[in-house]
Amino acid sequence: MSVDILTQEEIDKLLAAANEGETSLEDLKNEETAKKIKVYDFKRPDKFSKDQIRTLYMLHESFARMLNTYMSSHLRTLVNVDVASVEQLTYQEFVQSLGNPSVIAILGVPPLKGNIIFEINSEIAFAYIDRVFGGDGTTSMKTRVLTEIEDAVMRRFVNSAMERFKEAWSNVTPMNPILEATESNPQFTQIVPPNDMVVIVTLHTKLGEVESMMNICIPYLVLEPIMSKLTTTFWVAASVAKDDDSGHTEMIRKELNKTKVPFVVEVGRVQITINEFLTLGFGDVLQLNSKVKDDFPCMIGTSPKFYCRPGTFGKKLAVQITRVVKKNPDDDDDFDEESQENPEGVANENPNQITDNDSKNKADKKTNGVKALGEGSK
Repeated sequence: MSVDILTQEEIDKLLAAANEGETSLEDLKNEETAKKIKVYDFKRPDKFSKDQIRTLYMLHESFARMLNTYMSSHLRTLVNVDVASVEQLTYQEFVQSLGNPSVIAILGVPPLKGNIIFEINSEIAFAYIDRVFGGDGTTSMKTRVLTEIEDAVMRRFVNSAMERFKEAWSNVTPMNPILEATESNPQFTQIVPPNDMVVIVTLHTKLGEVESMMNICIPYLVLEPIMSKLTTTFWVAASVAKDDDSGHTEMIRKELNKTKVPFVVEVGRVQITINEFLTLGFGDVLQLNSKVKDDFPCMIGTSPKFYCRPGTFGKKLAVQITRVVKKNPDDDDDFDEESQENPEGVANENPNQITDNDSKNKADKKTNGVKALGEGSK
């Protein structure tokens, strides 16, 4: 014969019920059993587990931080974006919760199949547009459909936001969000059947004094191929592996290879006085410290990297690389012999003169009519 042992909670309830009237232990047990029953709607089966919802929450927290940084620097104002909730609903319930009109972007996410929706509340959209156009980010406009110019501005914003979305999802799966269309009426955005389950990520957004929501709708059919990766363990492991991935360094190297740098060919140098500079005029000749047969140094930024010879290529001026500057500083003694002899780039010992041969200058003036520096322009 089994003996039922009352818990302290049952004893307290029994005493409380005894004070109010007669009751039985069976009634108390039936009441406890009824409280443990959870209502389940078989028409709306849960597609996402708690662990998957938690992973999506952490993943979009990272997206919210990156979007927050982008909007703050782009708009130069106080912006706060954080994840308000992540929940699963039917697509019909999501559409019915949207205002009309709204700024709704329909995106493809290859290599995943299907579409997702990025919805921006009209208040946030008009505050963003006002700030981009030079306003303070506050607007008293009535809710309306965007003009063509405003739509172009919001398309650029969506594309920029999706770059951060792509980076946030890179720990789970590579994707390339592509903006396919924008709509203002939610009824025209039927990307899945009404009863299909979708996960809704709600982002609470504060732009200046304006507060509202942005929503990301991701159908279950889009995430079904990667559901096994939507776990906290996989997400954390992928984040750690990404930090140690040497491919990240290669990606940075590729981006650096696209960077443009100034390439300058230095013909020569000369040092003159302020008085000579003030008297420079049309037709004056400056004698440089380089010789006709010398190779010219090629400057990358402020550093010499190559030597070259001038010439033409077709109808344009060109230079031909003759040698490379040695990387070892001890081997760079031959870089600019004239500069070593005259470090300041002076053409001759007397800086008040341009040539080192007075008689030659006089001859040049007589034959060519060229003025020497310091005589002034006529």
